[in-house]
Amino acid sequence: MRPEPGPIGEAAAALTRGVLVIVPTETVYGLAADPRLPGAETAIHAAKGRPDNEPVTLFAAGLEQVKARGAVLRGAGEKLARAFWPGPLTLVVKTPDGFTGFRVPDHAVPLALLREVGSVLAVTSANRSGEPPALNAEAAVAALGSSVALVLDAGPSPGGVPSTVVRVDGDEVRVLRPGAISEERIRRVVGGSPSLS
Repeated sequence: MRPEPGPIGEAAAALTRGVLVIVPTETVYGLAADPRLPGAETAIHAAKGRPDNEPVTLFAAGLEQVKARGAVLRGAGEKLARAFWPGPLTLVVKTPDGFTGFRVPDHAVPLALLREVGSVLAVTSANRSGEPPALNAEAAVAALGSSVALVLDAGPSPGGVPSTVVRVDGDEVRVLRPGAISEERIRRVVGGSPSLS
């Protein structure tokens, strides 16, 4: 599906004004904010009803945007990124601010939005904390509607399973959350046995 330029431009403008936007991905629907703005992550946490200390993944259009945030992608981290991006893998890697999760989605709509904004976006699943993820725009609006001003509806999510979250610290590879990419596929890329926590 090719995204229409009008809605993408509207969503990009809304994000740069501090508005939360619901976006489709190849896994589940997401809730996006512009992390360059003060309070963006706080707004996401408030909409989801979860504590402010919960991490939020940064979506990027490609490796260049990830590295521009100071992410350390070498060895296993770079192998995983090259093998599974774009795709349903969230890599938690070292940055100047500690550890940060990054993902390059494999869906035309968020990729077009990321290119239009020209920066990473803070994105988390578009559901209330503890509730099942939204697999379509209607479910996302039902869960978060009063907190969101704009929705990019691309029909049902094709994947339905959240991304796999993997933390890479030097040679240590840990699966923090199982998801769309199996541990076996990760093992084939990095060798050895990633630990589950």
